[in-house]
Amino acid sequence: MKLSAANLPEIRCPLYIPSIRGQDVPPMSTCKTNYIWTRVPSRKLNRHGKISVCANLSDGENIETFESKNRKKKSWIHFIGVGGCGLSALAMLALKQGYEVSGSDIVWSIYMDALKVAGAHLYIGHSELNLGKGNFWGTPDAIVISSAIPPDNVEILHAKSLGIPVYKRGVWLGKLTEDYNLIAVSGSHGKSTTTSMLAYVLKAMGDDLTAVIGAQVPQFSGGNAIHGNSHNFVLEADEYDACFLELSPHVAVVTNVDWEHADIFQDEEAVKTAFRRFLGKIRIGGQLILCGDRYDQNPGAYSLLSHPKQVSGISDHMELCAAHLYNKNYRVTTYGMSDYNEWRASSICFNSQGGCDYKLYHKGHSVVDISLRIPGVHNVLNSLAVVATMSSIFGDERKFYESIDIVRFHLNKFKGVCRRFEMIGKVHECHIFDDYAHHPTEVRAVIQTARQMFPSKELLVVFQPHTYSRLAALKSEFASAFVHANQVLITEIYAARETNFWSISTREFAMSIIGPPCEFIPRLDDVVDKLALWVSMDPVRPLVILTLGAGDITNVGRKLLQKLKQTLP
Repeated sequence: MKLSAANLPEIRCPLYIPSIRGQDVPPMSTCKTNYIWTRVPSRKLNRHGKISVCANLSDGENIETFESKNRKKKSWIHFIGVGGCGLSALAMLALKQGYEVSGSDIVWSIYMDALKVAGAHLYIGHSELNLGKGNFWGTPDAIVISSAIPPDNVEILHAKSLGIPVYKRGVWLGKLTEDYNLIAVSGSHGKSTTTSMLAYVLKAMGDDLTAVIGAQVPQFSGGNAIHGNSHNFVLEADEYDACFLELSPHVAVVTNVDWEHADIFQDEEAVKTAFRRFLGKIRIGGQLILCGDRYDQNPGAYSLLSHPKQVSGISDHMELCAAHLYNKNYRVTTYGMSDYNEWRASSICFNSQGGCDYKLYHKGHSVVDISLRIPGVHNVLNSLAVVATMSSIFGDERKFYESIDIVRFHLNKFKGVCRRFEMIGKVHECHIFDDYAHHPTEVRAVIQTARQMFPSKELLVVFQPHTYSRLAALKSEFASAFVHANQVLITEIYAARETNFWSISTREFAMSIIGPPCEFIPRLDDVVDKLALWVSMDPVRPLVILTLGAGDITNVGRKLLQKLKQTLP
């Protein structure tokens, strides 16, 4: 029988995660199928009573305990740096949990739009006055700060003088999730898409989960946060500022490992060290889901395994599992494109929905055909991570096989994440896309995807470098990342939190681009004008314009679309 929304079975019980302590409990009486057994830790959740959050800031100072009690006065949480993708999600979750929420940042962001609609009190600029404004009583009960906020921030200093506890984002997340079955999705690239895809599939299958994601997800009413009542918490686990080291996941996912955040990690080995420490946080009896693909120059996440072993093919699979995919504290499952992975994809091709189709294999055996709405080999890998994670939390291979059609159905309904190869619009033969790619690996992946989707169209890429430290560390990798484009425009760097200590010249960087012609146009408004002129000169020319970067480059595509609609018939 072909699955559709009308005949899809409803699964209401929380999914299986191994019990860490205490006795298992029987399945909930509300379960409508035999697919999933429910087992949860016996530790009682206290989300509706008292939440105790203790933190140490970087200077080692002990912070007071913050308590949320049932009282007439709602607890008030103030978020400093609330405009960022990470902290805005925590602010949204706090709103959904019933807290009064305020926040400040130096500029307005798209994430703040949703927070304002949801009822948050938001301020531009940092000031002592922000801790006493609004319709709240007295002062905030707690302050949560972004990793980008310096310790001498005026609001932090004022909060400390008043005795208000201050928590870094990672510590807040650690205590927020400690009573849940935590599924933490980490990796240098692909975290947001994998986390949102996993949360979407679980929720569609009836799990009333909680989730926090570092990007806007159009299919989630909360944008980047879901508040539910089950024991499961799906979290995008960020390595920046070692935030993920405050977590204790039951299931940890590692999509890949690459040198990123050069302002924090001095080299790739430092990144691997942080990820290995993260794996040490997995709870006893837990699960590690890891991309097992590796190459001579980039072993990726596979290099995190204690004693990685070279294998030649599928015949070595059982030996591989027995030899090094064993850890005394948790089970390891690999996924990827190579034959030796437990879960792998084969026969990848583009489909009529604008996404990718592939054949799913498990331990060398064909399981099912998967069809995604989102394009790119990187998203095939992201979906494999979801499949492998779903299999691990089902806890029973046979039951997962029985439910694979349901998983496949919901994977096909997932529409993606904002700013991940997001279609902005089309005017005549000109397609405009926007993507968050700001690392050479991501730039290559999205350009490759665009080239495969539109093989006969001219590809024009507009790239805004993000932070001086990243460009200084990865300049040569960036220079070779645009080879499949027809033309490249480089804008002035988006400095974010940084000062140009490296004396980086963006103009010189533009001159170093290998392959296509490249032009340096510093101002974004001038980029819009030039693109509009080019398109207007030949409106029927088959053209794809791709804007890339983590800064305000995202505004270029929409401004261009609006201008073209006004000027072209």
